[in-house]
Amino acid sequence: MTEAILTETKPTSPTHTAPEINYQVAMPQPSSHLFEVTLRISGWRSPVLDLKMPVWTPGSYLVREYARHLQEFSASGSDESPLNWRKLSKNHWQVSTPEINDIVVHYRIFAAELTVRTNHLDATHGYFNGAALFLRVVGWEQTPMQVKILTPQPSWQVTTLLPAVRGKPGTFRAADFDTLVDSPFEIGTHRLYHFEVLGKPHELAIWGEGNANPVQMIPDIEKIIQEEARLFGGLPYDRYVFLLHLVSQGRGGLEHNHGCSLIYNRFGFRDRTKYREFMQLVAHEFFHLWNVKRLRPQGLQVFDYDRENYTPCLWFCEGTTSYYDLVMPMRAGIYDVRTFLQELGKEINRLQTSPGRLVQPASESSWDAWIKLYRRHANSDNSQISYYLKGELVSLLLDLLIRARHENGRSLDDVMQKMWQKFGQKEIGFTEGQLQEEIESVAGVELGDFWGRYIDGTEELPFDQYLSPFGLRLQRDCVDKVGESFPYLGVRAKGENERELIKFVASGSPAQQAGIDNGDELLAIDGIRVKAEELHDRLKDYSPGDTIKLSVFHEDRLRTELVTLGEPQPNRYQVVPVDSPTDIQAQNFAGWLGVPLSQVFD
Repeated sequence: MTEAILTETKPTSPTHTAPEINYQVAMPQPSSHLFEVTLRISGWRSPVLDLKMPVWTPGSYLVREYARHLQEFSASGSDESPLNWRKLSKNHWQVSTPEINDIVVHYRIFAAELTVRTNHLDATHGYFNGAALFLRVVGWEQTPMQVKILTPQPSWQVTTLLPAVRGKPGTFRAADFDTLVDSPFEIGTHRLYHFEVLGKPHELAIWGEGNANPVQMIPDIEKIIQEEARLFGGLPYDRYVFLLHLVSQGRGGLEHNHGCSLIYNRFGFRDRTKYREFMQLVAHEFFHLWNVKRLRPQGLQVFDYDRENYTPCLWFCEGTTSYYDLVMPMRAGIYDVRTFLQELGKEINRLQTSPGRLVQPASESSWDAWIKLYRRHANSDNSQISYYLKGELVSLLLDLLIRARHENGRSLDDVMQKMWQKFGQKEIGFTEGQLQEEIESVAGVELGDFWGRYIDGTEELPFDQYLSPFGLRLQRDCVDKVGESFPYLGVRAKGENERELIKFVASGSPAQQAGIDNGDELLAIDGIRVKAEELHDRLKDYSPGDTIKLSVFHEDRLRTELVTLGEPQPNRYQVVPVDSPTDIQAQNFAGWLGVPLSQVFD
């Protein structure tokens, strides 16, 4: 690091012969959590070499600063003579390469974060995502490149979405840097299962111990693949890989063009509810094959790996996908219609108990994903809403709107098919206006008012209005799990390290008006100690309008505030049948969900 080189350079002419770019990934001491990466560039023809580490990865909309895990950067010529280099920004290295044709760059990446979007290396396996591991050669992102994996033990196998290079063991080819970023690697002693769907090979790689049962899982995964392929008219790949990590807690997924990474609770497969949630996760990431990976908004059409990539349409990319991750397992027969409606009720409950739904529109939530969704704070639930959740339920309303207008002759399925044919198959980015136009063309009605109220606005979603033509309504209850109501205080509390901590205070609630804050330690009601788990039961001894003395520690200072309790608030929402549904309502219901209304609610 001795020479200051101040500008980023790019190839001086498109006629320049592309350099040969090869990466090698080694992990000689897995317990160190350090991947050792070697980048070899041959046929270089420029006086400087610019290298950049992506700051985010497509599908996970947060600047994660992957460069923070890079250490021990060095650059040399083919004769191992060191080259001068300088770091120009947080993720930008520039190497002086006058009259140098062959360059070798070494660095290490610390990998101790096991998520679907980061890297993890230990004595049992190595997992990495391209954005979090590989420096890109600026200006040559469209150049084919190869990756060679050196395993620490002969017994370790390599599973990746990239095709193997014939005649070169452990070596794989990426068509360009986007493909490299889009192709995670699982390296180790994972179990690998092969199966075929619609004439195409699929693989399921499972790392970790738990009660996942491939004999049960694979047939259900096959059903989901078939249902989603039926919607879009086939499978847009030659081979697909599911990478599944079993962990002690948590769940998540990240979509890719030829596979997906999944993370799930290691013992979450025997319980039917948890198993259904896993299948919804599979359905969600697989649906992204079309919606997001190939059918995507203009703001995500060309990836800029150095900064945020904005779009107001994540409510459609992720939210509509979330709607279908409930629909597809039902269509596949993994669960029945009643369960589907129960799952819808849970999602509506999540939305309606989030005060932020009245503050942040779905389109704004999409735009602000980079600074809000993954960066929660004390006021998050009061000020924002997930574009996954709001988009899911807006998609439900759009589906019902279209179906009701056309007696189930059209649906949101037709929107997805039209969007796929017009934009996805050609991989042409769509605008927000084009999305609205395509939905309107299927619905046969202008949707500016709908858009303004429920996508760009924060009006309450009118569930009853859209459910009614199908013989359904939303039931709102103000009761706890045992069916008893309690006056409204407006806090959520949790026991933590032998302290009862207030984790959330609702905007405008009695507690907030009395000055209670997130992070306060809950102590007593009317002088008698109260635990977080007892709070609702204690409130049942009071009536709306009663004033209680609520004692807390606020920054270690004892405070007792007078709080006037409010009316019970709805905290449980369920989709139920209307009283005495008409024949038309029953017909609409059967046309939507494929079974008689009377059969579901007997």
